[in-house]
Amino acid sequence: MSDAKPAVGIIMGSRSDWPTLKAAADVLDTLRVPYETKVVSAHRTPKRLYDYASTARDRGLKVIIAGAGGAAHLPGMTASMTELPVLGVPVESRTLKGLDSLLSIAQMPAGVPVGTLAIGEAGATNAGLLAAGILALGDASLATRLAAWRAAQTASVAEALEDNA
Repeated sequence: MSDAKPAVGIIMGSRSDWPTLKAAADVLDTLRVPYETKVVSAHRTPKRLYDYASTARDRGLKVIIAGAGGAAHLPGMTASMTELPVLGVPVESRTLKGLDSLLSIAQMPAGVPVGTLAIGEAGATNAGLLAAGILALGDASLATRLAAWRAAQTASVAEALEDNA
């Protein structure tokens, strides 16, 4: 996003997950929250995942958004290796349309929490908003930007159908 030190990490199991997770990045861009993006596969690059998750706090990250399809191990494995909040975004899969991913992320054992969002772009958008909300607890300027974003969203909803106005 910018040269500012990233506060949010957006990770995905493969580059094909980016069209979904870009929705989280778009929200963070709008709210001027610095983030980084990485491809980190729980299955194909386990050492990269370990290095990423175990050093996330020391590198200045405060929240991690992890998107994954299919078996969706990335959010849970990430959460097992960091104390940072991990927000899991189920990416729609070809076989079960993301239901497999959603159930996999939602079924974390007690003691290893992952905030589980909706399947697809809606979940990614909300992950960006949740990450911003978490950060806004300690950042008054971001809290103001987030409140303005929400007010604009509310104002954009028409009260009546145009035909009945």
